[in-house]
Amino acid sequence: MNELIFIGLGLNDEKGITIKGLEETKSADAVFMELYTSLMPDFSLQRFEALCGKKIQLVSRHDLEEENGTQILQAAKKGKAAFLVPGDPFIATTHVTLRIDAEKQGIKTRIVHGTSIMSAIVSLSGLHNYKFGKTVTVPFPENFSETPYNVIAQNKKLGLHTLCLLDLKAHEKLFLSINQALKMMREVEEKKKQNVITPDTVAVGIARAGGNNPTLKADFIKDLANFDFKEPPFSLIFPGELHFMEVDSLIAFAGAPAEFRRLAK
Repeated sequence: MNELIFIGLGLNDEKGITIKGLEETKSADAVFMELYTSLMPDFSLQRFEALCGKKIQLVSRHDLEEENGTQILQAAKKGKAAFLVPGDPFIATTHVTLRIDAEKQGIKTRIVHGTSIMSAIVSLSGLHNYKFGKTVTVPFPENFSETPYNVIAQNKKLGLHTLCLLDLKAHEKLFLSINQALKMMREVEEKKKQNVITPDTVAVGIARAGGNNPTLKADFIKDLANFDFKEPPFSLIFPGELHFMEVDSLIAFAGAPAEFRRLAK
């Protein structure tokens, strides 16, 4: 059977894969994995291979984007191929192109979902899922863009929260920090002067979501900018209008100051 299964690995280590995902991996004829779209802090390829009893073929961004995933598609034409991806296979990645190419070539595709940063952030922060607006990625300074600032501004006008995914180059061990992202947003504010990102703007920083020891801190930017979030990966939330239960959650779970209570609506 010609088949390509996209399987989510979860967020932190080799135990984050679902039972179904593990079963599909064990029964595959060929197993591929990419680890460049996100950092899984405690993941061990050696332990994962022992867990699933398979030899894993690591693929790079070049293999998928320049070579169009040719080796994966060829394996799927011969039998059952599994492609393992951090998080959920199609959240904040470009792997949909590979799936479309597979279908065009007559290869059946399926998805085994994994824990996503999107759901983990909501669960950790206590913010209401239905109040999140458009998500945006904050790039490294060398790829500077005003888009994140503009998205935050648009969402705030609607009273919505903004999840900012901070850029990374996992294979080079480069990660945009929360402190750097805040500095970049403040620089755009100084230019645009729309009062979107001020010292008194509320933000929530998250490090290692999905791990055993995540760090979550909510504060005003003037104080959050000096907070040490330690190891990556990092995410950042700019809340919109806050319900009193969301404020209570940020105080209880994210160490927000008591002054947050005046922000509740």
